[in-house]
Amino acid sequence: MASGDIAHVDPASLPIGSAVTSSGRVSAALYPGQGFDTPPLSQNDLILLDDTLKETSEVARVRFSVFIGDLGSDVVAGARAALAKSPEPYNGALIAVSPNSRDVVVVSGADVAGRVNDRVAELGVAAALSAFKQGELVDGLVSALRVMATAVARP
Repeated sequence: MASGDIAHVDPASLPIGSAVTSSGRVSAALYPGQGFDTPPLSQNDLILLDDTLKETSEVARVRFSVFIGDLGSDVVAGARAALAKSPEPYNGALIAVSPNSRDVVVVSGADVAGRVNDRVAELGVAAALSAFKQGELVDGLVSALRVMATAVARP
C-alpha cells in the first residue's frame, strides 16, 4: 500500500456480529460471556482512549490513531505499516507502542507531516513515557495525544 492510500476492509471477511463503521473502524459485538481477544484494557480505559482520539483528532484536524503490539525488528517500518492500514493514513498520525521491546514511535501521513513533525512527536513521546514508567499505558497514550493535539492546533 502506498502512502495516501486508504485501507479498505471487506465486510464479508469479518466475523459474525462485526461491521465497518462510517469512519472506517471495525465494530464487533460479542455473545454474552465471551471476552475480547484484545489487550487487557478495561472498558473505561477503552472509552477514555476512544473519546480522547475523537477529541484530539477534532482539535488538531489530524486523524490520530493508536497501535499497541509488536512492531517487528524495524519499529519505524512497523509503525508506518500500521498507519497505512488506518483510515485516512495521509491525514493521520499514529502513536505506536511495542510493549515487549518498550519502543514508542510516532509516524505521520504525507498531508500532515509538516504539522506532526519531529518536535511534536518528541513532545508526545515525552508525555507518554512519564506515565508508562508508572505502569499507566492508557494514561500515557491520553497524555501524548493531548500534548500533540495542542502542539499541532497552535498557529
